[in-house]
Parts: sequence; structure tokens; C-alpha cells
Amino acid sequence: MRNPIYRALPLTIILTMVLALLPSGFVLASSADVTVVSAMQQAEPITIYSTSGSQISTLDPQRASDQISIAAIENLFLGLTDADPLNPGNIVPELATEWEFDETGTVWTFTIRNDVPWVRWDPVTDEAEQLGMVTAHDIEYGIKRACDPRLGAYYTSVADKIILGCDEVSTKPVDEVTDADYDLVQVTALDDTTLQVNLQFSAGYFFSQTPMWMYRPVPRDVIEELGDDWTEPGNIVTNGPFVLDEWVRGVRRVFLRNPYLPEDLRGPGNVERVVTTIVEDVGTTFALYQDNQIDTSGVPPAELQSVLNDPAYAEQLFQSSDLAVFYFGFAHDKAPFDNVSARRAFSASVDRNAFIQEVWQGRGVPMIHLTPPGMFGAPPINEVGVGYDPELARAEIEAAGYPNCEGLPPLELVAYQGAGSWAEFLAASVERELGCDPNLLTVEQQEFSVLLETVDPRNAPEDRPNVWTLGWGPDYPDANNWVGDVLHCESENTFKRPCTEVDDLITQAAQENDPDVRTELYYRIEEMFFGPEGEHPIITLYMRLDYSLVKPWYTGPFETDGLFGGPHWNYRSIDQEAQLAARGAGGQSS
Repeated sequence: MRNPIYRALPLTIILTMVLALLPSGFVLASSADVTVVSAMQQAEPITIYSTSGSQISTLDPQRASDQISIAAIENLFLGLTDADPLNPGNIVPELATEWEFDETGTVWTFTIRNDVPWVRWDPVTDEAEQLGMVTAHDIEYGIKRACDPRLGAYYTSVADKIILGCDEVSTKPVDEVTDADYDLVQVTALDDTTLQVNLQFSAGYFFSQTPMWMYRPVPRDVIEELGDDWTEPGNIVTNGPFVLDEWVRGVRRVFLRNPYLPEDLRGPGNVERVVTTIVEDVGTTFALYQDNQIDTSGVPPAELQSVLNDPAYAEQLFQSSDLAVFYFGFAHDKAPFDNVSARRAFSASVDRNAFIQEVWQGRGVPMIHLTPPGMFGAPPINEVGVGYDPELARAEIEAAGYPNCEGLPPLELVAYQGAGSWAEFLAASVERELGCDPNLLTVEQQEFSVLLETVDPRNAPEDRPNVWTLGWGPDYPDANNWVGDVLHCESENTFKRPCTEVDDLITQAAQENDPDVRTELYYRIEEMFFGPEGEHPIITLYMRLDYSLVKPWYTGPFETDGLFGGPHWNYRSIDQEAQLAARGAGGQSS
């Protein structure tokens, strides 16, 4: 039987954020234009043109941890199940057509379809080659590989909390692990179309994890033959809606429709190619959008008010949230934030509403706890947590032994690139509310991957900053993905917080199957973290709320698609006649 908890989650908050996404008509200027468009249509496939300011770090499903890489993997590899692009709270079949679990809730059995081929695309000859069908054995290998510490993958820490035996492999010293250790992981292909997964406990959230990328099948023979080069263009073997045609680091990436995907998995969209050019400057991206050279764009902060006030953009602009929550992290293993009162003081000194208006131009929702709306078990958004409370902040900094910040040691803050203004806001907040010297904080901006290395909890305390900026987006629609995967004392987080009774409650909530009991437990957990007497392991700031522009000829479920794992390009469509006419005409049809 299916787990009933995840059939319909409260994602209506996403839908209510949408301003407008109704396509408008496009009229060609003359019959001559029609001739030009027809010739262009013959010359190229139906294409989404876009830009990205970020690089793909890996196309390996078991290694991926960043949003850009995971979005590509979503379109290259199929999962056991999928988050429905039209309603991401619903989990729908993909490679698995049926599933059931035993009376203990710890043994899950999936029936796997037998008609999905492995495909290698040759970008030199423009030819696709079928290499046999995906089987349950391929999924078994993928899940076991997700437990391998030699990959250095973040999401190993998610798999090893739930898959039986995964933790036995993941906790081994890297230099002692061998492929034979995969047998410790209790995932078994009973035959080509039957997969059995054994869990460490009856987990109320496991089914919501089954679309995740690290559980996807990968081609063992190719990996063993090519090693780390297996994901390069011409080498990579995939099974999803798209294949990799081009990947030039720092320049662009191109994906093409998989010609061998079964018809029922192809999706309702008509897109045949996705071309993404690397453009780091948001102003340049916006200019390309205005000139009709790309089909979608964000709105630069400096242009937001003019775009909002321009009726020409009314039907191209929509507002939505990806439910990502951003925060300041604390190092719990060094002064002053090894002291809970110091953490409470700094957290209560931050006015989230002012932060959103002054730093983020209104594009956010204040967060005073961690789990955002739309996740199972999320408490009401303004009901749990302290938030901005200057009086409490001053009392707590005194309780920490630093009245008016006297005796507080110098603090090092590391921000990822683009978040330097956050640090300035925090420095101004503690100066105003706590009496701290404005020079107390020294700030360094680092590229995101470098920041993660800097705050790695395996580093010595003296080599780590006191505070840093980070964010967390949803991987699966459950509160465990937030308080469990981010804040639990044994998670692969960067805080080094000691274990307390709240961690016992997190474990209890993860193992509970009654949804009402789980909801109550997560309410208590958030209060124990962020209430007046809470641990305040981080300073939660805001949930991202942003504006996007989409051309009238580009349609799809933009307001819902992409929350878990990234967008489904096979659900997107392009009116190529209108698109190519506008691209040829430059900026005349914005």
C-alpha cells in the first residue's frame, strides 16, 4: 500500500504567490516574416534559450549537492518516483510503477518497469545509441553507491540515516572502503524488475525521498571503465528525458531530447533542446531578455520597480517561492557562540522585515523558525520563534557575560559572493541593539564551494569563522529535511552543535508514522530551537520570494515545477514561430 501522508501537501502558498502567467498572442509583421521563420524552424530544433550565473559542478547523481547540477540530473536520469511537476506535493510513478511495504514499515518493495533504455549520445556524430534496459540492479547499484564515503558526497549523510547498512559503509575510513562493502547496504534487486529496500526504522518520510537524485540508477560498467570521466560529453550514459550534447565549463551547456524514451514518460511539452549560456552579470541577462535572445530572466534589483510599473511586462512577470530559507550559521565549538545566550542575543537583534526591505528589496518572507510553508510538519509561519526582540537581545548578551558587548572577542564572518551586504546588516544590528563596536565583525566573501570548505566541521575551530551565510532549499517535502538534515547534531552540518534532548525528538518524529503526532513533534522541535529559551543554532532570516520574467511564447508550470529536484524541461513548450520572429526582430516584441 502507498504511504498516505504525502498524497496532498499544503502547497497552495506557492500558487497564491503567482501574479500572472497567461500567454499573450504574437502577430507577425508581414508575410515575408513567415517565410523567414519557416526557414529558421527547419534549421534548428524547438529550443529554450536561457542563461545561468553558476556552473554545473557534477552530473553524477550520487555526487551532486548544488541546485544547478541537480536540475540537470533531474532531466538526464529518471528516479524511482517523481515529484509531480503540476503538484510537487504528490509523488508519482517513474521507474517504479508500484510499491508496497511490510507490516513493520521497514521493508519496501518496488516494481520496476522494463522498457527504459540506457542511452549514450555522441555529440560528434549526432547519434544516440541504446545500451540495454535499465533494471532493478542498476537502481540497487546507485543507492549503494550513494553510501560510499569515497565520493565525498553531501547527500551520503541523508541516505545513511535511513537505508539499513548504509551507515556501516559511510562511516568507514575512506582508505579502508572497497566495492565489496556495498554488500553491507541492504538494498537488493530480487530480479530485473523487483527492488527491495530495507530501512533502519519505519520512517514516515521515506516515500517522499524516493524521487531524490542520489537514489537514481547509474551505469556501473561505464563508471568502472571510465572513472570520474564517465559524465563527460560523449561518455555519459543516461536514461532521462534529455541527453547531454555539450558542456563547456564557463561557456555553455546544451541538452537534447532523448529519442528513445518511452512515450508515456516524454511529458506534455514540445521542447527539443535546452541551451544555457553562462552569464554571471544579472544586468546582462536582463538585457538579453529585453532583446528576445533568451526566454526567461530574473529581475535585477535596480530594475524591479520599473518592471513592476511597466504594463508591457504585466503578462510576462510572475512571483513565486522556491521555499529556500537563508540564515546565518554559528560555530558552536568556539567563543562566543558556544554560549547559547550569545546566540540568542545576536538572533534577537536582527529585524527580519527590515532586512528583506533594505537588503533584498522586498523579495522574501521573514522566517523566525526553519521549516517553510509547504513542507509536511511545518508550523505556522509566525507562530513559533522569537524573531526581532531588542529587549531580549540585550538581556541575553548580558547573560552571556558580555554586557554592551564588553569583552566580546573579534568575530570573523564569511559570506558567499553576493551576500556581503548581509554581513553589513548584521554588524549594524548588533551595534544598534547590543552596543557592539562596528569594527567587531571582519567580513570575507568567498565563492560558494570555497565557503563550504572553509566552514567544514572537520576543520579546527581556529580555522573556521564564527559566523557565515548559507541557505537550504527543499530536497523532499517533509520537516525532517529541515530540522533533521540541517540541525540534528549528528547530521553533516557545519555547526558542531552538541546533542541535546531536541535531537531525541527529531529522531522520534522521523520514526513516527502517525501524521498528527509527527506534526505536534515538529512544532515542539522548532520551539525548542527558536523559542525564547531555545538553542538558536542559527539565525533564520527569510524564505526566498522572487520575480521572474517569461516570454509569452514560453509556457509551462513555472509556479510549481522545480521545487524538488529542479524543473522538468519536458513539461515546457515553446511557440517557435513567435520565438524565432522575435529573436530575428531584436527587442521589438518585449
